[in-house]
Amino acid sequence: MSNTDRKLKLFAGNACPDLAAAIARSVGLPLSEIEIGRFADGEVRCHLVENVRGVEVFLIQSTCGPVNDNLLELLIMIDTAKRASAHQITAVIPYFGYARQDKKDSPRVPISAKLVADLLTVAGADRVLSMDLHSGQIQGYFNIPLDHLFAAPVAVRRIGQIEGDLVMVSPDAGGVERARAIAKRLEAGLAIIDKRRRVANKVEGMTVIGDVKDTVCCFYDDIVDTAGTLTTGAQAVLEAGAEKVYAFATHAVLSGSAIERIEASPFERVFVTDTIPVKPEAAACDKIEVLSVAELIGEAISSIYEETSISRLFI
Repeated sequence: MSNTDRKLKLFAGNACPDLAAAIARSVGLPLSEIEIGRFADGEVRCHLVENVRGVEVFLIQSTCGPVNDNLLELLIMIDTAKRASAHQITAVIPYFGYARQDKKDSPRVPISAKLVADLLTVAGADRVLSMDLHSGQIQGYFNIPLDHLFAAPVAVRRIGQIEGDLVMVSPDAGGVERARAIAKRLEAGLAIIDKRRRVANKVEGMTVIGDVKDTVCCFYDDIVDTAGTLTTGAQAVLEAGAEKVYAFATHAVLSGSAIERIEASPFERVFVTDTIPVKPEAAACDKIEVLSVAELIGEAISSIYEETSISRLFI
């Protein structure tokens, strides 16, 4: 029996139901029925209503907030499908939580991203599909195949509509490769923000490296969390002579006062994707524009199922 003779079924956890439904529409299949709830003591209860014996199963679940609840749900979904004799289980994780804890950056701290990779593997996942991991090294934490998608095609389409002399801006040295790839595709300039940070989520100083005078700047990053770095960076490039400033971030974590900061910032628009469900306050914010990655993820799922290359989805 060839792989495409096997049935394909998509199941969604509670983390990102709207994105999961959009992915299913892109694939051309309905979401299969699953019951996920809680027992009286709060423990996760999972039941696959449909038969998955010998089926190619894709479980769609971002590990966004509440991170631990959504992660445990995903692990139990995987275990459920494994014990129900699914042929292959792919964990589709649009936003991979704990990704920023990817190395020991101080004594006596964990590498939580590696632990999560181990948990997914032990639970029974045969493959992982994720998008814009915080660092490429996370791919090496898995002993199973990991398909790493980039939101760049979605970003390029929207950023390419911005008028003016465009300069892509990396908010830190670690994001230069991402920003450079977009700048190359759009034939735009490149600038870097050199930021000094002593503790997490608190920036003490910024310097703009590159010429941004009389340009339209667009910050490019994988995550917007508290938006402190982003809004401070926007002010820095304007002070350096930029005319307008935009931003793109794949994962809209938007913790704390992030939405209020963006609302009060000089940004014309902050583009985010739907890897994480956008909060109602963010949806109501005129400066935040949500782009969907459902079609991109749907194409990747189809390629995995049909055993064809997904490199065509990259830029």
